[in-house]
Amino acid sequence: MLPKDHRLRFSQDFAATVRSGTRTGRRNVVLYARLRTFGADEPTRFGFIVSKAVGNAVHRNLVKRRFRALAAEVIATGPVGLDIVIRALPGAAEQDWSELGKQVNSALGSAVRKAGGTDDSVNG
Repeated sequence: MLPKDHRLRFSQDFAATVRSGTRTGRRNVVLYARLRTFGADEPTRFGFIVSKAVGNAVHRNLVKRRFRALAAEVIATGPVGLDIVIRALPGAAEQDWSELGKQVNSALGSAVRKAGGTDDSVNG
């Protein structure tokens, strides 16, 4: 579980990030990133969208656990002051850990650059 201050918890935050954030897609994920204007010192927050199209509850929870682990890695070394939403596409459950990580990191690097983030520790 991500710490409370690193989670998007309200539907307004999800909606604002998806509607006004930059969008970057890969084969099995779509990533939205939005630079928060009220504080660059604020922690990066993550939200995940994993619909029933991904698979049954076991597969959806597996994808969410993988996304949380990837988010924890980004929080430890990555940019600050961003809201990030990761949407799983139907093929995400069939991907192995390393391939899903490559796709998320690639999309994250691209989205951070588009959103105006300046952290070089994100691989992309």
